[in-house]
Amino acid sequence: MPADLAVIGLGHLGLPLARAATAASVATVGHDPDPRTVAELRAGRLPAEDGPGTLTAAELRRMLSAGFHPTTDDAELERVRTAVICAPTRLGPDGALDLRAVGAAARALAPRLRPRTTVILESAVHPGATEEFVRPLLEDGSGLCAGRDFHLAYSPSRADPGHRDRDLTRVPRVVGGLTPACTEAAAAFYGRLCDKIVRARGPREAETVRMWETNYRHVNIALANEMAVFCHDIGVDLWDVVRCAETKPFGFQAFRPGPGVGGHGTPVDPGRLTYKGAGLGHPLRMVGLARDVNGRMPLYVTQRAAALLNEHGKSARGARVLLLGVGYKADTGDLEGSPAPEIATRLSELGAQLSYHDPYVPRWRVADRPVPRVDCLYEAAAEADLTILLQQHRTYDLQGLAVKAQLLLDTRGASPAGAAHRL
Repeated sequence: MPADLAVIGLGHLGLPLARAATAASVATVGHDPDPRTVAELRAGRLPAEDGPGTLTAAELRRMLSAGFHPTTDDAELERVRTAVICAPTRLGPDGALDLRAVGAAARALAPRLRPRTTVILESAVHPGATEEFVRPLLEDGSGLCAGRDFHLAYSPSRADPGHRDRDLTRVPRVVGGLTPACTEAAAAFYGRLCDKIVRARGPREAETVRMWETNYRHVNIALANEMAVFCHDIGVDLWDVVRCAETKPFGFQAFRPGPGVGGHGTPVDPGRLTYKGAGLGHPLRMVGLARDVNGRMPLYVTQRAAALLNEHGKSARGARVLLLGVGYKADTGDLEGSPAPEIATRLSELGAQLSYHDPYVPRWRVADRPVPRVDCLYEAAAEADLTILLQQHRTYDLQGLAVKAQLLLDTRGASPAGAAHRL
């Protein structure tokens, strides 16, 4: 029986969408070019890079029981009413988004595209990519015309891994189509899954919504990170400043510093494009500055760790250092863009002996070398010369850890005041 929906790309974007669709009784096929990912999903297991914040094993089993069908076969993209491209995009070495996976998804879909199909792009892209990059691939491969023969739209993902109260059905969904009819077709699809639909004027506006939301987060975290360094230098308790400042009911939203910024929501500078070979509009200088500030935080954390050891009569060389929470976000095992590998690498270069604990990451390698995982958290914290909290998973009792640990450096400000050394 043909599927009603094809989700192309079974990662942090595609799996939550497929879960919502199957829960709404939408016959769904999931397409991914990686045979290992598909094999794991068919067996009811989550791929190693997708932690509980994306999907649980129980949810995956329910999806499979409801008819969800993961596949690598391009032929199964035929005759679907809606196809949503959720291929991953990451920043390349030049700081521009790498759209190769999006292009591969469009090329796989194009020969199987049928009239009146609705195609929606959810991947992170630069403004204009839906029309100028994806549209030609679909039209050239299908012989159909977007906006006339099939519907084409963009809808930015607003996934928030680790927060079950912010799943796809509860967060307003922005859609922008190539034509008004395209917008309505995309809105009709998401209306089956989501409580509220917000219509943008077109795909460029919808693409820019996502860019703005992501850049907003990075710029404000960068400000928080700069304030953290400043406050430490002048002897001010940053976390008390945040606590007081966030009581202002207008003109302020609290952002908190950390050891770095990770995740799939990479900051986007439209001055850099991969598919046109030239910049699009004026470079966003604040975005570039924010990227630089946030990129320096792993080094700063390493320096703070070494200084803290030195203050207590210990050298970083030979010190036993325990890292807690190595994913990019609390309560998930997703390692995408996590600052933990750089921190671990820098500490190793100083001669530290590393171990880690993370309830969502059973195995962890840094620079192609395995990092030992501890099983007894409190015993390991008591034995370590320094314990560094990188992610405040809900399972961590920070009051208890502060009592057990010889030294605790809290990079998230999650421990009780006075219980640990905070960033």
